[in-house]
Amino acid sequence: MSDFDDPTAPPDAETELSAALDSDSVTPARPVRLPLRQRGRSVAMRSVQFLPSLATLGNAICGFGAIYVASFQPSDISQQDPWALALGQHKYITAVYLIFLAMLFDAIDGRLARFARHTTDFGGQLDSLADIVSFGVAPAYLALQVLKYGLILQWQPPFIVSRLIWAIGALYVSCAAIRLARFNTINQHGEQHHLVFHGLPSPGAGGTVVAFILMQQDLQLSGFNLLSNLCLYLLPLIVLGFGLLMVSNIPYPHLINRYLRGRKSLARLVIAVAIVLLLVVAHQYVIALGTLVYALSGPGLWIRNRHTPKDQQPVDTGINV
Repeated sequence: MSDFDDPTAPPDAETELSAALDSDSVTPARPVRLPLRQRGRSVAMRSVQFLPSLATLGNAICGFGAIYVASFQPSDISQQDPWALALGQHKYITAVYLIFLAMLFDAIDGRLARFARHTTDFGGQLDSLADIVSFGVAPAYLALQVLKYGLILQWQPPFIVSRLIWAIGALYVSCAAIRLARFNTINQHGEQHHLVFHGLPSPGAGGTVVAFILMQQDLQLSGFNLLSNLCLYLLPLIVLGFGLLMVSNIPYPHLINRYLRGRKSLARLVIAVAIVLLLVVAHQYVIALGTLVYALSGPGLWIRNRHTPKDQQPVDTGINV
């Protein structure tokens, strides 16, 4: 450009053509490819995203299996099916262990979802549908079956008593459904929001009912008929009371998130070892007593806090779930 050229004048056609040729000669940028290790990690994470839903479906299948096994009748079992014959001999005990297995699936599905970084509303809704089967319908049906063949048919109570027992089972299922619906409306993702439950969780209620049935069945098989019959008389009260606790606002701690995470003290290690040894010796009674203590700890702490000044009460760090 000479000294007489105007720098503010618009470019001529030749200048524009040169600029266009220069722009066409630029090679377009290639898409950025992730390193091989990072791509493999991404593929692996996508491949495990189905595991949480698979664990939740395992929960529902175990609950359905418990209902199916508890309804076995001797005339319905084929003599050519060794599995059905084995399960039919102790059908109530088998149903209890299937519900315990459903509790295990329910405990790991959320952690699998957080591990896969795939927590979705679909998974939460599916989990609640599985819980109503495994911890709502299955425990109530199992309790009704045990009471029917262990109490009603043998002792022949008045007609109204049998109808009352059925109504208690229906109320338990209704409370479980309400509990899970309330949980879905206010649930938040993240373990920091699940340190305290308001109301007995449905796995805790269902686990307490079936653990009590397991203890009753073991007492019956061991020949302690007096204690076994006492458990049968208490079973309707257990179902009714823990069903109502599910829809209460009494706080319950989340045992795993509150006590089993973070640094562990020596005292907790000793307690854990003692519990494991007791489970090996007599797991039927340890599980029953442990679940009863947990379920009754809520009302016990609530009564204690009612008589404790507010400035001395522990701070509630959980959400109303």
